[in-house]
Amino acid sequence: MKVAGDWLAHEGTQALCTALETVGHRALFVGGCVRNALLGVPVADVDIATDARPETVSVIAEKAGFRVVPTGIDHGTVTIIAKGVPHEVTTFRRDVETDGRRAVVAFSTRIEEDAARRDFTMNALYADRSGAVIDPLGGLPDLRARLVRFVGDAEARIREDYLRILRFFRFHAQYGDPDQGLDAEGLAACAALSAGIETLSRERIGAEMRKLLAAPDPAPSVAAMAAAGVLAQVLPGADPRMLAPLVHLEGSEPIRWLRRLAVLGGEDVTEALRLSRAEARDLAALRAALSGTDGPAALGWRLGADGGADAVLARAASLGVPPPDGWQAEVARGAIARFPVSAADLAPLAGAALGRRLKELESQWLAGGLRAGKNDLLR
Repeated sequence: MKVAGDWLAHEGTQALCTALETVGHRALFVGGCVRNALLGVPVADVDIATDARPETVSVIAEKAGFRVVPTGIDHGTVTIIAKGVPHEVTTFRRDVETDGRRAVVAFSTRIEEDAARRDFTMNALYADRSGAVIDPLGGLPDLRARLVRFVGDAEARIREDYLRILRFFRFHAQYGDPDQGLDAEGLAACAALSAGIETLSRERIGAEMRKLLAAPDPAPSVAAMAAAGVLAQVLPGADPRMLAPLVHLEGSEPIRWLRRLAVLGGEDVTEALRLSRAEARDLAALRAALSGTDGPAALGWRLGADGGADAVLARAASLGVPPPDGWQAEVARGAIARFPVSAADLAPLAGAALGRRLKELESQWLAGGLRAGKNDLLR
């Protein structure tokens, strides 16, 4: 079996592999680029595994005229910019010590040892410069079945890094077969070790949840997380029941993970996922809209085109009804509307009295669907 794609044929990619192989080292593509190419999914990053030590990789790349960025040289990783394309080149490794958050590694010359330390079998696939696939752990059948399965013993892999619990559900959402369900052994291990999530930084958890909720349909995975007790560890108080209806209602609308987070609920989400100030603000506005009565045009005016669309869809999912007919056009109309009354129109009112009157008129304008003009409101 072979992989193919523009990334594989790229001049810089081929030249970098040739430079390593010319002096007797192996250069194999690994992980996401091989997995995605086999699944027909766009390849975002090109990772290369080699038996050359990182210092050697750096010397070889520099001699070939490429720029070297020592991004993680202590752990065996350097980034090589070859013909404008960044490549993460990592020396074959084996784990020496792990504590659930990070690992102490030793360099290796054996592909089997490198494959054995990876998380899932579909990520332990390699390919040479011609695209020929190398499968040291028998992961191809799992990939063909779209089965996300841990390498070796599931509990052992999780204890090496508890983030793999969240990755298990995220990878199922992105690459798994929704009709087949999650791997039973992996799911049981995630449930048994879910308390280990407490040891992870909120930044890592937040980054993983963003990716999960940005999958085409994360609802089955999130439901499984809830059943396994994992969702409660990540977002106490979250409820996944509105997520599937929301995904259904989204249709061809652009995926926005924050919209999906809004219907999950949960306690202290900003801290739990380390949301940015802007994300926290937008989430609060969406949650407020769920219990509000504003129509699509008013939501577009208050929250903008994207936020208004998110609010309409999230509220519809929460109520179990479809959005009103023509809601997209109404949100768009509201997003560009301008309240027609200014403070100058209400002279000689000033201070608190002016503020109250503007608020009253604004409420009338919104209740009327943002259609009243200045003269209508000032009668």
